[in-house]
Amino acid sequence: MGADAVLVGKQALVTGAGRGIGRACALALAAAGANLAIAARSRPELDALAAEIEPLGVRALPVTCDVTDRAQVERMAAKALEALGTLDILVNNAGSAKSQPFLNHPDEIWHQMLAVNMTSTYYVTKAIVPEMVRRHSGRIINIASTAAHVGARYVAAYTASKHGVLGLTRTAAVEYARIPIRVNAVCPGVTQTPMVEQGVAKRPSMRQTFEKIHPMGRLGRAEEIGEAVAWLSSDAASFVTGIALPVDGGFTAI
Repeated sequence: MGADAVLVGKQALVTGAGRGIGRACALALAAAGANLAIAARSRPELDALAAEIEPLGVRALPVTCDVTDRAQVERMAAKALEALGTLDILVNNAGSAKSQPFLNHPDEIWHQMLAVNMTSTYYVTKAIVPEMVRRHSGRIINIASTAAHVGARYVAAYTASKHGVLGLTRTAAVEYARIPIRVNAVCPGVTQTPMVEQGVAKRPSMRQTFEKIHPMGRLGRAEEIGEAVAWLSSDAASFVTGIALPVDGGFTAI
């Protein structure tokens, strides 16, 4: 546990926690003192993450879940609440990205992107918010993207889904502000994750392209996204709700 253990005694749920940004979010919350339920489809990845978290002196409960399935989401929420007693923090991170020219975009990819990136955020939030309402407290952080702020070639479904995540974030923030449940989004730039690295491995020139679109001249690190999530989860952000925080090396400033 780090020196800035500002989340001691808090209980958190992170979806898409097995790798990349979700994993970094879980580690940042754990380092700040939060106990965790970590959810993803791959149990081996969750077990490896739990083994890394527990030496920090906090609890890590692996829960396998397909967050596009409402029944599985409800079971995940029930397991997390039973094990942890309550949930103070929810990080909706589960997501996917696929690239196709607009007219070649298969309908199944459109529906998959909206299900994984946007509908899952709706399902999980709806499953957890009643507990936060009951306790008159909560912090929800939705992982969006710089694509939630701009248009981008060849990623119509991804871009539409991330715009939708911002719409859900802002609506929930306004609806629950008086409780208060704080609802915010983090919008990463292109970040070094297994998903991005797989794409770069297929087309090495993409790395230079990604570096050029960020004024800082590099890709983001997953840990940098995790730190932003930990801050939004803490009392240091107690008057912050409804924002879409870019962590993007200046991309959206252009």
